[in-house]
Amino acid sequence: MSTMTATVVEPFELRRDDGDLAAGVRALGKHLRRVPLDTVLAKANRVATRKGTTGSAAFGTMRPKPVDWYCFDADDNAVTDWYPQGLTCASDAGIAGGVFVVSWYFKPASVPERGVRLSFLDTAALRYRHVLLVVADPGGDISPINIHAGGIAWYGGLLYVADTERGLRVFDTRNIFEVNGESKTTIGRKGGAHNAFGYRYVMPQTGSWASTGRGARFSFASVDRSTDPDTLISGEYVDTPGRIGRVARWPLNPDGSLRADAAGLARPLDAYNLPEQRIQGALSHNGAWYLSQAEGSTRNGALLVAGETLARRPYPVGPEDLTCVRDRNTVWSVTEFAGRRVVYGVPL
Repeated sequence: MSTMTATVVEPFELRRDDGDLAAGVRALGKHLRRVPLDTVLAKANRVATRKGTTGSAAFGTMRPKPVDWYCFDADDNAVTDWYPQGLTCASDAGIAGGVFVVSWYFKPASVPERGVRLSFLDTAALRYRHVLLVVADPGGDISPINIHAGGIAWYGGLLYVADTERGLRVFDTRNIFEVNGESKTTIGRKGGAHNAFGYRYVMPQTGSWASTGRGARFSFASVDRSTDPDTLISGEYVDTPGRIGRVARWPLNPDGSLRADAAGLARPLDAYNLPEQRIQGALSHNGAWYLSQAEGSTRNGALLVAGETLARRPYPVGPEDLTCVRDRNTVWSVTEFAGRRVVYGVPL
């Protein structure tokens, strides 16, 4: 019997709920210049290090070490206001290039919310840049997004960001805007300028898939390109005694949207019970499931490989979301804790 047991899909049904998001993006486009992702990468202003020394702290007792890894700069490794959570890559999107995308959530409670940022990392250039996620209203103003952003998945031009209680938020890499204000402490439109806490680029939300309210949580996200059709994955982090999380997969359309009926209801292809608790990321590939399991801020986690049996592999401290680089036959994750932050890959 498989270690991933099938369960009902109904709790994970999603309904399209875009509201006036498209109107907000159109309004923003009247005020700000839209830039392609290639420009964001070309103007990346932070330096990454391949196989840097941060790995030693992150990997702890892990043996063997990952086959490859990338470290953030010293400031991003040490910052305690922002925590990396989600990870996806160009291989998920179906495009060429060694680009990773990391989602970070803003943690402080004593200062105004700054929302979610994405780091676009170009591994060939060893450069990355942060882009702030925002909501644009029909008047062209912008505001931050206050969610945990525990997972992110990239398919075609679309980015799916997990919103724990609400479902999945959608962003489009073809809708990135360059702000024209200089304030590092404010966000929004004032006069003829838009500010975004000092970020040069913002990405407004373009769509939403809302939970139908049947109790599912959306803690992480990934893409399976080995299914037919390709599928989007999300599932639940659970650490409550006596309970386990679940994971579901939705079929994707060629344009990256979820397959839905005429009423906008997206029904999962399948859903499974997870074999253990504290799962921070889940990825299926060629019939196997890869699950990252956390053990706190000082102990090494584990990579669980679930099939007919359950294998447990060594993993770093604080593993999060998962992604797959298919041409390298590797599964990648990101670690979250200050002083121990790396994007790293291990063999499938």
